[in-house]
Amino acid sequence: MSLSDELRQFYSGKRVFVTGHTGFKGSWLCMMLKQLGADVYGYSLAPDTDSALYDILSLDTDVYSTIGDIRDLKALEQAYIKASPDVVFHLAAQPIVRESYKEPRYTYETNVMGTVNILECLRLHPGAVSFLNVTTDKVYENSDLPDHPFKEDEKLDGYDPYSNSKSCSELVTHSYRKSFFEAAGSDTEAVIPAISTSRAGNVIGGGDFAKDRIIPDCVRASVKGESIIVRNPYSTRPYQHVLEPLTAYLMIAMKQAKDKSVADSYNIGPNREDCINTGAVADTFVKYWGESASWKNMSEADAPHEAAFLMLDNTKVGEVIGWVPKWHTDTAIEKTVAWYKTWNNGEDVRKLTNSQIMEYMGMW
Repeated sequence: MSLSDELRQFYSGKRVFVTGHTGFKGSWLCMMLKQLGADVYGYSLAPDTDSALYDILSLDTDVYSTIGDIRDLKALEQAYIKASPDVVFHLAAQPIVRESYKEPRYTYETNVMGTVNILECLRLHPGAVSFLNVTTDKVYENSDLPDHPFKEDEKLDGYDPYSNSKSCSELVTHSYRKSFFEAAGSDTEAVIPAISTSRAGNVIGGGDFAKDRIIPDCVRASVKGESIIVRNPYSTRPYQHVLEPLTAYLMIAMKQAKDKSVADSYNIGPNREDCINTGAVADTFVKYWGESASWKNMSEADAPHEAAFLMLDNTKVGEVIGWVPKWHTDTAIEKTVAWYKTWNNGEDVRKLTNSQIMEYMGMW
C-alpha cells in the first residue's frame, strides 16, 4: 500500500481539529486533510496578512472554522467540544523571531499558555486518539557550532523569546503527557491519546505572506520590481518545502494512533546538502523568478540575535516513522516560485496547490 493510500485510509472520515488553521502551514494542512477525506475543524485568529492563503484558497468552504484566540480557554474549549476530534494538530503560535522581541509577553502567552489550553481540552474532554504539537527547530540551546546537527535528546533552551517560548511549549507537552496521560494508564476507561512534538526546519512554499521571512520578502520586492533586501545572507538554515513537514505530521499522528510506543519528539528537516544560507536561497529564487529580479546584502549591525548555523538530525523520524525528505531545496524553491507567479498572474492557485500536493504525495 502506498503512503497516500495508507493516509487516506486512516484520515477518511476522521474528525481532525487544527489550531492555527488560517495560517500558512495550517492552510496547506487543511487542503491535505480534505484531499484525504477528513472532516476538518479549525480554531485560529483571523488571517492577519493582506493576502491570506486561507482566503485565497477559499478554505471556509472546506473547514468548520472558528475564529478565536488560543489564549481564550473558554472559547477554545467550546470549539473543541463541538469538533469532538479524533486527531489534533496544534499549530497556533506567534511564529516570528523579530516580532517576539517587540512583543515578548504576547509571544509567551500565545506559545506557552496556548499550548496549556489545547492540552487542557485534550485532558478534560477525552476522545482524541492522537495529538501533535508543532514547534520549531529553534528550541535547542544553540552555540553556533559549525556542522552540528541537533538531535532530539539535546538541551532545550531557545535564545530569543520566540524560540524560548517554543522550548517551553515542548516542556509543557512533555509534562502533560507524563502527568495526565501516561499516568492514567489502566485506571480509566477513557481513550488515552498518543502525544508527540515535532520540530520542523525553516519552511517555504506558496502562500506565505508573513513579515520578516526570506521568501515572502523576495516575492514582495520582485512583484514591485525592487531589489530584494537580505538582512542575514550568511545564516545557514534547514530549508524545506511546506509539504515535507506536513506529510511528516500526518504520518506521526497516524502511526502513533496505531502504536502509542512511537509517540515522542521528532526533528523534521532536510538532509545536510539542503541546509543552505539565506543568500543561496535568494540566488535560487532570483534564478526561477527571472524578470531582472535581484538581491542585495543589507546586513544589520544592530539586528536582534539569531543563530548563524542551524541544522537538524532527521535520523530518528526516518527510522521510527519512515519519513524522509523528497524535494531538494532547488525543487522546493522552484515549486514555490511557480505558486507565487500563478498567484501574481491572477490564475487558479487552488488548482495548483492541489496539484502540488498530489505531485508530492505521488512520490511516496
